[in-house]
Amino acid sequence: MVNLEVAKIDPASVFKTPHDVVDETTLSRSEKIDILRRWAYDEREMSVAEEENMQSAADNDHSIILDEILHSLIELGVDKDQDSPPPTKQG
Repeated sequence: MVNLEVAKIDPASVFKTPHDVVDETTLSRSEKIDILRRWAYDEREMSVAEEENMQSAADNDHSIILDEILHSLIELGVDKDQDSPPPTKQG
């Protein structure tokens, strides 16, 4: 069973990949979407921090993970064009 509260705060600490969120049978569609959106926000934040030299570059390629998250959201039926464009790079 997934700790939903932790997953909503730090998805990467609970799930290995964004697709694991989609495959998790104990979560509702809405919970999966919330978790993936949080994960996408976190990845954008990390990417921006690295661009601004606020954090050392890690082995993570945030654009690849973000791409996987967006594909997972589409798999759940979330159309990326349904949301208004983000006001900043972070989303």
